[in-house]
Amino acid sequence: MAEPSRSSNTASSSSVGKPRIAVILAAGKGTRMRSRRPKVLHPVGGRPMLEWVLDTARHSGCEKILIVVGHGAEEVKSLVGERNIDEQDITWVEQHQQLGTGHALAQAEPHVDGEATLLVLSGDVPLVTAETLEKLATAADGRWGAAAVAELDEPGTLGRVLIDDAGKFVRIVEAADANPAELAVRRVNAGLYAFSAPTIFDYLRRLNTANAQGEIYLTDALGLAADDGEDVALHTLKDFSEAFGINDRKDQATVHRALLDRHLQQLMSDGVSILEPARTAIEPTVTVGAETLIHPEVSLSGNTHIGPGCVLHQGVHITDSRVEGGAEIKPYSILDHAQVAGECIVGPFARLRPGSVLLRGARVGNFVETKKTQLGVEAKVSHLTYLGDATVGDNANIGAGVVTCNYDGVNKHRTVIGDGAFVGSDTMLVAPLTIGDDATTAAGSTITESVPPGALAVGRSRQRNISDWARRQRRKK
Repeated sequence: MAEPSRSSNTASSSSVGKPRIAVILAAGKGTRMRSRRPKVLHPVGGRPMLEWVLDTARHSGCEKILIVVGHGAEEVKSLVGERNIDEQDITWVEQHQQLGTGHALAQAEPHVDGEATLLVLSGDVPLVTAETLEKLATAADGRWGAAAVAELDEPGTLGRVLIDDAGKFVRIVEAADANPAELAVRRVNAGLYAFSAPTIFDYLRRLNTANAQGEIYLTDALGLAADDGEDVALHTLKDFSEAFGINDRKDQATVHRALLDRHLQQLMSDGVSILEPARTAIEPTVTVGAETLIHPEVSLSGNTHIGPGCVLHQGVHITDSRVEGGAEIKPYSILDHAQVAGECIVGPFARLRPGSVLLRGARVGNFVETKKTQLGVEAKVSHLTYLGDATVGDNANIGAGVVTCNYDGVNKHRTVIGDGAFVGSDTMLVAPLTIGDDATTAAGSTITESVPPGALAVGRSRQRNISDWARRQRRKK
């Protein structure tokens, strides 16, 4: 069974015994997002981008996580609490003035005791993997620090990483401050670092704002260290997308798709058939069993589990639900906080709302809606029916057009339908009531009282045929 690919690998702890501390820089406003919400709270892959970075930091062996927040700090802290993220290893650090990345990292100094390896990450770079962080930390062992870099054909506005003839790191120059020769360099800064503490903080105190942006650049600290003869390692990323930062809504869409594609590739490697991955959206929090077949335009999100050997047809949308092995979900059905046992068939065009539970072999047909309802083993609700706040027994059969009238304008009431009962088409069941085992309701009935086991309930007026009705109406006209 494929598990959620929240990070690429779980890394080991530092090989030299120094504790690892992650420092996540999450103080930026993200004005290009055109949103009042802090940028790091915008969702990608079904989760706020900050959660992805948090998860990866933990998987890379960090014993402590410092999150530097500024704009919207209280909102960021609140979201972490609301989503029940374990905060025991998190320390919040406030950057009251956003004066640049060097200034942001400097705020973490009071929270770092003794020697440590600091892994410095950005809260808006959710594609980074634990494997990369492990390699970066290893590269920094015994050195002043390490930086992740990449070779790009079109470096654009990214900072250029300069080395000397011997291949030794010299400095990082931001594109806005670079001369034409420096802009021609294709080696760029990926914005991921590993530093030795407390040494890094001594260099941060030496930084100034003498640059095009008027900010305290963290990258300048690496140049100062190189000038002092310190050894700064460069780790080249195999996949530069890991360093892709989200600055606007287009970037958000790019990263979201990348996270989905990464998970889809893993699912297919684990034996799941996804016929058209480009037209399929499965969030990385979703697990899918082997031998399941997924048709185009399926969307699976949240805490969803799909068992082995299922079939999900075109247009199926499932959120926070559990579908056991061998079930078939037909086209354009919607499941929301529902549970579907093995061998069930749902749809097409069915809607299972929160609290819907289908036991083994139950059948929910086209244009059926359920809410807080349990269907028993092999129970059938074939079409055009609403069941709310109901319990339906094993092998019961619910006809077309049946409605449980569960709301009296003030309170909700339950309907209980026994094993083997047959509810005729167009029956209105006015709750609260019980339809006994093997009982039957006549089609077109309005049932307001409980029906004993084995009984037939008829709740409709006697039919009258009025002769010559059509002729009389014509004469009146």
